[in-house]
Amino acid sequence: MKRGIKMTQWIDWASIGSFLSHVAVGLGLLFIGVMVFELTTKFNDRELIKKGNVAVALKLWGKGIGLAIVIFTVWSNSLNLVDATLWGVVGIITQVVAYWIIEFIMTPKTSLAKKVEEGNIAVGVTLFAASVAVGLIVAGSLTY
Repeated sequence: MKRGIKMTQWIDWASIGSFLSHVAVGLGLLFIGVMVFELTTKFNDRELIKKGNVAVALKLWGKGIGLAIVIFTVWSNSLNLVDATLWGVVGIITQVVAYWIIEFIMTPKTSLAKKVEEGNIAVGVTLFAASVAVGLIVAGSLTY
């Protein structure tokens, strides 16, 4: 008889199910978030990315990374999957509102969306960084 810990002593089916459900919901929230982020612009993000528009890719995936940071924090601090999902939705909404604040309040004389559509990489990097910063702030706010 071998000594040591059996695999079934530290991994059970409930843990595997919980892991898989969190991964599925987390990826689902990320997918939904990216779709919502795409709806906030007047142009087709995916088409412009296919054409090589780096600025659009930076803008879009900065929001995706910011949301992933929020989802990571939510999964680390929530009571259950429903709680985590609700806070993930709050993360999506916060990213959209932050984009609107940056676009319409902080830079009212400049159409950031138009600049990104034109391929302005400096604006794309700025929006990427702003989205990651917003994600970090929201994530930090969820660890109270």
